[in-house]
Amino acid sequence: MRLHPRHSWTVTPEEAVAIQKRLRAEIVSQPLDLDAVRLVAGVDVSVKENESQAAVVVATYPGFEPVETVLARAPTPFPYVPGLLSFREGPVLEEAFARLQSEPDVFLVDGMGTAHPRRMGIACHMGLWLERPTIGCGKTLLVGRFSDLPEERGAHVPLVHRGETIGAAVRTRARTNPMFISPGHLADIPSAVEMVMRCSPKWRLPEPIRLAHKAAGAFVPGGQASSPAPSS
Repeated sequence: MRLHPRHSWTVTPEEAVAIQKRLRAEIVSQPLDLDAVRLVAGVDVSVKENESQAAVVVATYPGFEPVETVLARAPTPFPYVPGLLSFREGPVLEEAFARLQSEPDVFLVDGMGTAHPRRMGIACHMGLWLERPTIGCGKTLLVGRFSDLPEERGAHVPLVHRGETIGAAVRTRARTNPMFISPGHLADIPSAVEMVMRCSPKWRLPEPIRLAHKAAGAFVPGGQASSPAPSS
């Protein structure tokens, strides 16, 4: 898959913050055409003993049958700093994305989009690399507040930070902790929430991310990543 890199990943935390502030102006918020989606990708990275493995699983939509799984592995290049996840996971994700043979219509990323202090989470950042619609699917709250959320599946309320709606707290499964959903690039909040709900028929995690999470975590540090062949 052709990528569109914007900068080097070899930066200091201070330089990383400046890059996020600069790139924020490039993010496009627009409705995602859900009816045009045929392939959806789940994106996740697992880190063990300072080694990162990225997984991108492309699945049919709405059936969620895997058609391609790509893995990439590399030393983890950046310290854990809240709000700078893309600089920790971006290099290995770039390698995985470059190996993709499929052309997904939308990418669901384990991490934040605009629900980020500088509105530039990893889903936004990698959306610029991909120039495809991306959606951030956070499991834990990074920034913002939300009001009481009903317990039933599909309930959602705005996630607000400094007076700005930056995403939504979404109950993807009844009586479980919410997911924190926000658009990355080429999506908006309503269509991001709807896409995530359509991709979460059974579990708390959207199915594409659940598949990627399983693939990313299945490695022993010190080995080599081996991507399965595309399914026929």
